[in-house]
Amino acid sequence: MLKHRGFPGRLPGTDFQFVIRRPNPKGVTPLVRRERYRDRKAVDRMADRVFLAALWDHFADQPFERGNLDAGRLSWLFGREVVPAEDTFDPASYEALLVIKEDVARASFPEVFEE
Repeated sequence: MLKHRGFPGRLPGTDFQFVIRRPNPKGVTPLVRRERYRDRKAVDRMADRVFLAALWDHFADQPFERGNLDAGRLSWLFGREVVPAEDTFDPASYEALLVIKEDVARASFPEVFEE
């Protein structure tokens, strides 16, 4: 499992984690698309925004390996702002390649991309 050095571990002041320390011994948690309903708490929306900003700072529009990025946090963006970067995508693989879909990410989180 690739560890993304320099990537923030969590949202400061909360228990929202962005990375995991070690592989899950029971197997890889698969990425699934989670629905973001309008009534989500502000701190949940902020966690999504900060996580996407960290992804953009580290990878921009280039494909990246899932590695030690938290499946739960990725799942809130998966299928919209973060999509598979390859046709043979395995949602239950630490080696799976992902990419930020910039146009969707800019529409969903414009404050992340403000200069």
